[in-house]
Amino acid sequence: MDKSLLFQVLLPIIILQLILMITALSSLVKQQNTKGSKWLWAVIIIFVNLLGPVIYFVFGRKDR
Repeated sequence: MDKSLLFQVLLPIIILQLILMITALSSLVKQQNTKGSKWLWAVIIIFVNLLGPVIYFVFGRKDR
């Protein structure tokens, strides 16, 4: 695979990952209550690429 094509494919995925991670971490900091400990959610958000932030938004946030 050509390096420029690989870069064109990976760049949008990396940008999406960063946006999701920043949004999820921002939400985590602002939330008063979460389902589980905040530090554990932070680890999941950061280290479970692409799925970590989605898992937090689906399962980690408490209903307001």
